[in-house]
Amino acid sequence: MGTTQLESVPEPKYWHLKTVIGEALDTDFSVGEILPNERELAARFGVARATLRQALEQLELEGRLQRRRGVGTTVAPPRVGVDVSTTQAQWPGSGEEAWQPVDCALAAPPAAVARLLDPDGDAGEPVHTVRRLRVTHGQAVAAEQLYVPVRSVPDLTAIDAPSGAARARSVLRELQRLTLEGQDRAVELGSARADDARELDRLPGAPVLLVTTRYLTDSRTAAVSVATYRADTCRLTFGDAGDFGIAS
Repeated sequence: MGTTQLESVPEPKYWHLKTVIGEALDTDFSVGEILPNERELAARFGVARATLRQALEQLELEGRLQRRRGVGTTVAPPRVGVDVSTTQAQWPGSGEEAWQPVDCALAAPPAAVARLLDPDGDAGEPVHTVRRLRVTHGQAVAAEQLYVPVRSVPDLTAIDAPSGAARARSVLRELQRLTLEGQDRAVELGSARADDARELDRLPGAPVLLVTTRYLTDSRTAAVSVATYRADTCRLTFGDAGDFGIAS
């Protein structure tokens, strides 16, 4: 069989440089360390700055580097595993120290979420909307909107927790009183909305992983979670052991 046209194309110079820099990240730098400026790096590897920028951009896309405002380019921590299996179902907030409650408000959910909560219900009916952030190595890597109908937490009162993170924790605590029958989950690639991008220190439209989880009890949907994960710092895992990842 003859050689195809693609097979005859030489490897781009920046791609080879990406491999060289990646090896240097493993041996010469530690997690969180700030890289030298572009001029120093270009001189170190003997390349043009334009070639260097292409290699650095590729390493950032692969989650090896992070460009942080006011800091510079740093070595990224290991990717966070996002378990998308449903074999071990549990309510949000059950032993999840990585998630931090931020706020809670009573508001109408998006139409798509309203249909998941109650296909025959009123799309404009307010639900408890809990906002949480997932933090690792001091950095937010995911933002979640958890939608909980009032019927799911009937004992929650404004006296218990009037607003903010305290009310978010109260909603999570009341939700955990229910018997969880199961959950289903959907994952898709999306673009960061403005509010998520701001909290995750990304530009609007940056690639993200959208994980939608529906929690079931008494043969109906008790809550719906829509979590937005940074695609450059997270990887999907499957199964109880969580030892198989789509990205590394």
